[in-house]
Amino acid sequence: MTDQGVRDRHEFLRRLHERLQPRSYLEIGVRDGLSLTLSRAPSIAIDPAFKITSEVHADLQLVRATSDDFFARPDPLAHLPGGRIDLAFIDGMHLAEFALRDFINVERFTEWTSVVVLDDMLPRSVAEAARDRHTLAWAGDVYKVATILQRLRPELVCLPIDTAPTGVVLVLGVDKDDRTLPDKYDELLAELTAADPQDVPEEVLTRVGSADPAQVLDSPVWAALVQARSAGAAPDRQLFEQVRSLAGTGPVVPVLPPVEQPWPQRKRRQQAGAKAGSGQRRQGQQGARTSTTGKGAAARRTSAGGSGARRWRRRLRRARRYLRGLTTRG
Repeated sequence: MTDQGVRDRHEFLRRLHERLQPRSYLEIGVRDGLSLTLSRAPSIAIDPAFKITSEVHADLQLVRATSDDFFARPDPLAHLPGGRIDLAFIDGMHLAEFALRDFINVERFTEWTSVVVLDDMLPRSVAEAARDRHTLAWAGDVYKVATILQRLRPELVCLPIDTAPTGVVLVLGVDKDDRTLPDKYDELLAELTAADPQDVPEEVLTRVGSADPAQVLDSPVWAALVQARSAGAAPDRQLFEQVRSLAGTGPVVPVLPPVEQPWPQRKRRQQAGAKAGSGQRRQGQQGARTSTTGKGAAARRTSAGGSGARRWRRRLRRARRYLRGLTTRG
């Protein structure tokens, strides 16, 4: 039976850090920094709008930029030992073309023993896989990256892993010198940017072919990779086949119905729209008041003036009657 604790994405990553013992770590998409707290190696974290709320325990270069801009810098990985990545976690923009570019850029700085983890690769519904976010939980259409890797780079091990909430894909056997993906990127754009609703494969939604995260972590491949990395051993891609064989050890899950749940930003937009409408109503009311500074206002002022004059005339008549009374009594 699957260890339910390790199904949590962050718990899976924590144990992967323990087993792989990476000498360097790169993370794309930081948000509050929860996954960043798992690293104990020199690290680079990239996010144009991070808001870290957790304590980090690593030699960290924190980059407030898009991943595209970061990798366009000269010598972007100078902070990492040897300028190489032992472990990368890609959880950036939830759109397929961005995620594929992130993988291409990361692979340029890897060794054959490097490990790449792609997040949000197993959306639970077509709505959750939309490019235009309209659900509370959102994976986007990054699942397409695994499909492309399996088709164009069959030598890679691209293993979907049954983690919560939206799955990860483990990529082994990377090759920094391979030019297949950069050369075909422009040809892939139409596929990557197909409009909603997405044609999500049934095996993605049901997680058929996914691996049990506990069995993946128990594989002897991690110790073998650490040993090969330390010894500077020549590539031995047979190591990865035992991981590939774990495909299908995860459970098959039912496809969730396409129930749309408002998500926070959408709520903010709705609230902003309501406020704008209220503001427009107020402006309309102010406009109506402003418009009354013309003839209508003048008429009201005249009317008000007339009413005041009548009051004063009534008071004057009462005063005269009072004075006549005094005269009569005198």
